[in-house]
Amino acid sequence: MRALDMKKIGVLILIALLGGCSSSASVQITTSFPSVLSEPKPINASILIEDSFVTYVGTPNKNTRIDIGASQVDLLKSAFSGLFDNVDFVTSLDQITAGTDLIITPSVLEVQVSTPSDNYLNVFEVWIKYNLDIQSKDGALITNWFLPAYGKTPDSFMASKEKAIEQATVIALRDAGAKLMLDFYRIPAINDWLSRQNITQESQSL
Repeated sequence: MRALDMKKIGVLILIALLGGCSSSASVQITTSFPSVLSEPKPINASILIEDSFVTYVGTPNKNTRIDIGASQVDLLKSAFSGLFDNVDFVTSLDQITAGTDLIITPSVLEVQVSTPSDNYLNVFEVWIKYNLDIQSKDGALITNWFLPAYGKTPDSFMASKEKAIEQATVIALRDAGAKLMLDFYRIPAINDWLSRQNITQESQSL
């Protein structure tokens, strides 16, 4: 009898959990990110932050909206300031100065969410797929760099759907910042560009 009762309780918990996962969730990420301690390279970069990036809202499915625009701008401002000696954040090409070495335009390709009802795990997962369009000062394309980011909750039990998605999204944004700092100068096309510019100073995260 006790085993039967436990089984019923387990079924009720599962139904409640799955019901919560199918409900709508609208999440706004407002997390700010600290400045990066690093030794930047002697490069003047212009980061073109388009309005679509500032106001970006991910809709991975019909029940979920994730507003990451403001936080991802804050994240990139912190990361790029750690990569380059001088960084200008502009909203249009006509704001780019003559002394610019690189022009970088970030965009979001896709946001995906996996809930316990999708992955059969007691976690929420978020993927953010970025693209960085990187050009030289004359507008020639150096590379389009695909930057995937991933975050998940340690455990979704007793967490609301909104709170769990928010937590996983913040972790994904931090993952994007870490990959940007660690991998940017490992991009083959960027390495080739650096050698042609005779820029050899190492960039190190502290």
